[in-house]
Amino acid sequence: MSASKKQKKVSNNIPALLKTPTGISGLDEITGGGLPKGRPTLVAGDAGCGKTLMSLEFIVKGALNYNEPGVFMAFEEKAEELAINVASLGFDLEQLQKDKMIRLDHVHIEKSEIEETGEYDLDGLFIRLGYAIDSIKAKRVVLDTIENLFSGLNNQAVLRAELRRLFHWLKEKGVTAIITAERGEGSLTRQGLEEYVSDCVILLDHRIINQISTRRLRIVKYRGSIHGTNEYPFLIDEDGISVLPVTSLKLEKAVTSGRISSGIKALDHMLGGNGFYKGSSVLVSGTAGTGKTSLAAYFANQACSDGKKCIYFAFEESPNQIIRNMKSISVDLDKHVKKGLLKFHASRPTLYGLEMHLVALYKLIKNFKPEVVILDPITNLITVGSVSEVKSMLIRLIDFLQEEQITVMFTALTLNNIVNEQTDEGVSSLVDAWLLVRDIEFNGERNRGMYIMKSRGMKHSNQVREFIITDKGLDLVDVYLGPDGILTGSAREAQMIKEETGVALQDYAIIAKDREVSRKRKVLEAKISSLHTEFESVEEELNKIYLQEELKKQVTEKTRQEITRIRKGESDAKSRSGKK
Repeated sequence: MSASKKQKKVSNNIPALLKTPTGISGLDEITGGGLPKGRPTLVAGDAGCGKTLMSLEFIVKGALNYNEPGVFMAFEEKAEELAINVASLGFDLEQLQKDKMIRLDHVHIEKSEIEETGEYDLDGLFIRLGYAIDSIKAKRVVLDTIENLFSGLNNQAVLRAELRRLFHWLKEKGVTAIITAERGEGSLTRQGLEEYVSDCVILLDHRIINQISTRRLRIVKYRGSIHGTNEYPFLIDEDGISVLPVTSLKLEKAVTSGRISSGIKALDHMLGGNGFYKGSSVLVSGTAGTGKTSLAAYFANQACSDGKKCIYFAFEESPNQIIRNMKSISVDLDKHVKKGLLKFHASRPTLYGLEMHLVALYKLIKNFKPEVVILDPITNLITVGSVSEVKSMLIRLIDFLQEEQITVMFTALTLNNIVNEQTDEGVSSLVDAWLLVRDIEFNGERNRGMYIMKSRGMKHSNQVREFIITDKGLDLVDVYLGPDGILTGSAREAQMIKEETGVALQDYAIIAKDREVSRKRKVLEAKISSLHTEFESVEEELNKIYLQEELKKQVTEKTRQEITRIRKGESDAKSRSGKK
């Protein structure tokens, strides 16, 4: 429920100020919910700054979005002229008048017809305006512009008295009113009184700096409510007014541990294997021709291939150029454009001022609702602002994207190989991940090297990788450390071939040595076999002698035993014969 439908209570039970939402993009955020309900608001500014459009959009949005009828009383433009002027914004004032949601009333005031008297008053205006309010039960009123109402008055006392009467009368009617006024010299308005009797004062400004125009809005005062006090850029386009509350002082953004791939597997591996954190900010910096746009296109292609929506803001090349050029590295971005996943927005930085660029980015992102945003390159913004101004603008953009949990990749051109804050517009300290692509010149060649300067919250590689761009795409390879240092390109290939040749020769020498050893082994084994055979032969001869000797011993023993037996027999025979 909006502030206009529910009365908020503060901690001490004192009712908070009721507010009427304007419906104007960003303005309700700055004012903390809208304009003070039932009170007058002064909108002041020079000619052409958007006073009439803002007040008219307040009436139209009230009727369309909040079912609150409104009266627009003009002292300059006729109703027909107003209807034609805002038709390009899609506002059908004629139909709204038929539906009794809006009443346009033009009051013609001719200075020559006004006779100054001490009894000059606004009773006629009150009657006419009161009738208009009652006829449609209006909740909103606009008086545009108040100077015309008092154009015939030079009596300051009468003028001040009637101004106070007007503001009090509007409060008594209970309508939320906007009164437009032109800037004065030394004061917000020509009369110098309106800002004091108004409960809320909004100052619009249209300034030209370096031939670039920027519209800004500031809440000068707001009785009974806190509000944004800075200057806020606003954009007027086919959708009306868009205000960007660009300043965020609190660092209370939600974070996630989810990852999103860079599109290059080797780079994801250097980032712990899974790529960047979702909702983080990534800076890719390097000199011209190092492949920053190719990296950004690869990132966009991967996001769209995963079904994520992406906006590509190009400040240097047209969308057709980028699509054509990326086909040379096998990246087809056109198919993602046709599917509605990829949206290009290309413009020269000099089209707007920095703040207006920020408003345009904010509006496109809000409408398209991407998960990935690419700005290529941010260094071109230097043409419309200083380094500090560009940094301030990017801080605000990063704050907004982190709030929306959108992953953003910036590319930045460095003027040399010396890493410093000026080359990346000072955002290197703000981003979550910083990739540096640099030239490596050796052996008459220019090659590319990449390393991760930082990546908050994750373990990442601290090694330099050679960054290769071919017709098959992008890749990172390990750098080759040769005898004289890091080798890239053809020097790396030559050294690898040389070392591969050396390894092959070494392998051949080892094989030849193995064969020689094998042959020597066979010769020695043959000699050992021959000696073994000779040894067996000698052993056999010796065994023969041992056997012969043993046999002789056996025969001799046997013979001796036989002789002994024979002799014993003969002796026994003699003994028997003697006994006889």
